Parts: sequence; structure tokens; C-alpha cells
Amino acid sequence: MHTIVTNQSGTRTIQVSDTHLETIERYHLLDNLVDSNGIVDEAVVDKLKLTVRSLLSSNGGSDKQLFDLCFDVIYHNNMKALGLTRLIDLYNTWEAQRASAVADTPAE
Repeated sequence: MHTIVTNQSGTRTIQVSDTHLETIERYHLLDNLVDSNGIVDEAVVDKLKLTVRSLLSSNGGSDKQLFDLCFDVIYHNNMKALGLTRLIDLYNTWEAQRASAVADTPAE
């Protein structure tokens, strides 16, 4: 379980599991989310929420992991621009660690 801090003072957090990160990866939710200016603001948070809402409605809400990601992380009361920035950073770190672990595994 990972914890991301969602405000400057560090008093608000969101718990993110590896399952949440795997769901983000499966649906490519963070790909091309941030514009070329690199700024994550509330409009980007809204864009992510709309994307996920569309995915949920298209599959009839049958993907429990996507629903859990929405409930636990994306639609969490503390999810604001800073929280999304930290989620993106966490995801990039998690993805790099997985790629490194795969690269370090000897081939049979």
C-alpha cells in the first residue's frame, strides 16, 4: 500500500494499492492526460474523472477493480490537482521499478 499526500501541509492523504496502479496501467488512464505544458490543474483532474466515468458506463460498471479505483482514489474527497500530481509521480516510480525488476530477472 502506498500513501500519497494531497495537500501542501501533508494533513490529507490517499491510500493507493498496487491493484489500483495495475488498473491505471490496464486502462492507460494517465497516458496523454497532461497537456504539453506539463501543468496538472483541476481541469486535468476533471478530465480523468470524465474518462473513468465513460469507461464505467461503457462496460456497465462490471469491472470491480476500476470501480474500486474510482471509489478509493479518483473520486476521493482529497483528490485535487496536487493529489493527481503525486499519483502520477507514484505511478511513474512504480512502473520504473517493475521494468527494472523485469530487466534484472535472468532469462531461462
